Amino acid sequence: MKVYNNILETIGHTPLVRLNKIGKGIKADLLLKVEYFNPGNSIKDRIGYQMVIDAEKEGKLKPGGTIIECTSGNTGMGIALAAAVKGYKCIFSTTDKQSKEKVDILRALGAEVIVCPTNVAHDDPRNYHQVGERLAREIPNSFFANQYENLSNRKAHYLTTGPEIWEQTEGKVTHYVTTIGTGGTVTGTSMYLKEKNPAIQTIGVDAYGSILKKYKETGEKDMKEAYPYLIEGIGQDIIPGNFDFNVIDAVEQVSDKDAAVMCRRLATEEGIFAGYSAGAAVQGVLQRADEFKEGDVVVIILHDHGSRYVGKIYNDDWMRDRGFLVDDVVTAKTIIERKKGYQQLVAVSPAQTVAEAFKVMKEKGITQLPVMEDNKLVGSMSENLILQLLMDDHQSRERQVGQVMGAKFPSVPYHASVSDISKQISKDNTAVMVQLPTSDWTIITEFDLIEALA
Repeated sequence: MKVYNNILETIGHTPLVRLNKIGKGIKADLLLKVEYFNPGNSIKDRIGYQMVIDAEKEGKLKPGGTIIECTSGNTGMGIALAAAVKGYKCIFSTTDKQSKEKVDILRALGAEVIVCPTNVAHDDPRNYHQVGERLAREIPNSFFANQYENLSNRKAHYLTTGPEIWEQTEGKVTHYVTTIGTGGTVTGTSMYLKEKNPAIQTIGVDAYGSILKKYKETGEKDMKEAYPYLIEGIGQDIIPGNFDFNVIDAVEQVSDKDAAVMCRRLATEEGIFAGYSAGAAVQGVLQRADEFKEGDVVVIILHDHGSRYVGKIYNDDWMRDRGFLVDDVVTAKTIIERKKGYQQLVAVSPAQTVAEAFKVMKEKGITQLPVMEDNKLVGSMSENLILQLLMDDHQSRERQVGQVMGAKFPSVPYHASVSDISKQISKDNTAVMVQLPTSDWTIITEFDLIEALA
């Protein structure tokens, strides 16, 4: 029987999946290494396990011990899996930027989770790094995993991720792309791949608000580059010890919005339900599309699963509140549908009297009317026009509409955008006419337009 002894033996050997629709037009072969197939649904299972077994070998982690780590969630998950199998306790410090789902999952695995503020300096005692270090000093028989400085992080990728990519591509990989945070994934994997073929290009994808890109390009740790951002698990305001920028050829930065929107595209166009950093990685590749050529094989790491982010990037309200969700363009069609469909047009004919036109307005509670003859627009009547007529001559109420009507309302196509409609609305013209697919007509008033935009 092919049976694993425990869940830790299932870590690694994740599949490569071709990017199809989103990568259309890019000459290279774009391959996604889908790390959410790991048992903890992220690439961090690799380093969680590696740090634990190395700590055991080095005598840093003893039976009955407590593992302490500062984590954005996924490394904690990897450690928690190893701890559950091996019988250790876990305490994790994280930030309030991380999704609620991550915190809930860590607690479900029996870990204690301490949530710390995001927007504090790295040396602030409230910073989640500082909290983790303090707990390690205070708690007896504890081991501080410290994924940022612990070289078992990049060792895990040198031993597993790099060899898998080389074998899966039969040595044809030309570009390796991953988001960068602790430095372990990008450095360890790149070290292995460049040993096999120094020509392989490694591209790190960073967040706007992180200092890593400028550090790579200038060697300067410029804190003026640092500001809050939303993408979880990538970027830094420090330079972790796991980084070796000599094996990173370029760093590409992406925005919170572009990464979030790309996640949704991966789900709806490729059927890949991945996490926030996955969207960042793919977006980074698209931003550098011109540098890839026919025959290139680009491997892109997708770090974790979308279930971690259902309350954020996969939540319409969260996306809309941050201006990330682009709703469908409002058109004449959508305005009409919001008015509960094709309502019968209220109009008058040229042969009716001014008094009759005003009576229709009063009964229907409207302030303007199109004048129609044989399903054609011939003019318009409005309250203002009727008032002016009566002020000039009270007997005008008996005149025919065709003798006194104003200019006909302008007409716009059924699929006209709200911008095109608004150009026709003015102080002297408060409505437009739209011919429906049925050949009937309907009206969009200034109020309808305001309601659609409100």
